[in-house]
Amino acid sequence: MQRVWNLISRAGARTVIAVPYIWLLIFFALPFLILLRISVTDMAGGVDPFLPLLEIQEGVWTFKAKLDNYVSIFLNLDHPSHATIYIEAYATSLRYAALTTLFCLVLGYPFAYFIARSNPRIRPALLMMVMLPFWTSFLLRVYAWKGLLADAGIINRFFMFMGFTNEPIQMLYTDVSMLVGMTYVYLPFMVLPLYANLVKMDVRLLEAAYDLGASPWRAFWLVTVPLSKSGIIAGSMLVFIPAVGEFVIPSLLGGAENLMIGRVVWDEMFTSNNWPRAAALAVTLILLVLVPLAIYYYRHGRQLQALGGRG
Repeated sequence: MQRVWNLISRAGARTVIAVPYIWLLIFFALPFLILLRISVTDMAGGVDPFLPLLEIQEGVWTFKAKLDNYVSIFLNLDHPSHATIYIEAYATSLRYAALTTLFCLVLGYPFAYFIARSNPRIRPALLMMVMLPFWTSFLLRVYAWKGLLADAGIINRFFMFMGFTNEPIQMLYTDVSMLVGMTYVYLPFMVLPLYANLVKMDVRLLEAAYDLGASPWRAFWLVTVPLSKSGIIAGSMLVFIPAVGEFVIPSLLGGAENLMIGRVVWDEMFTSNNWPRAAALAVTLILLVLVPLAIYYYRHGRQLQALGGRG
């Protein structure tokens, strides 16, 4: 009977472990492989992005994979010394995503710290206020900022009413509007992981630092920040990864010079009807984000193993 119970326990444990792997296989690996398949399709002026890659002509197998879509991303054939529009879009996306992550961290850390140190009775209400924007449509929230930042919007009207300016300030379709919109939308993704990390911190460590003569600011940098490192990394990833491929906010709040890769992929797929190039752009974006993360987690895992071996 004990042997049967052990077998059932092992099967249950393997099933629990297998569930996330199956999820990743179906909803990440499979769509990625489909994108990869489309990205090397030679449409030859047609409209079918799933044309066969192998053909038999007079008994000879012909492999028709096309890598020009990847080459055109990195190489400007007309002006080899100039970067392609795709490289510029990638650079713009990475820059905005990095700035958004930084702003969310600077604004979100005090929020998370305040909630974690607040009275336990009011924490649920404070967390609900952080998550409250998710109850409203994403598009409505972005459109609300468009109404706030427009030349005839609420902010400009307030400034002119108070006499701060005599004419509207150009805020919409600028870097300011882009960063404001993206920071506002992704701020909860930074606050929640930080809160989950900070609320578990042992405050006695801060008391020990004070007893040893550390000032509150020094104790914060030497105790609180290092202990919240995992929350900072998790929040930064939750903000940075979706911000890189953001499409709606650049379309509604950004100008012509704020061309991000999400908009380029949209134009290639639905305006130019060039599905292979759009898929190649998406695959390249995924690799640009996942490869550095995979390297980081590999090295982090090796460091943890080394520390465990020393212990």
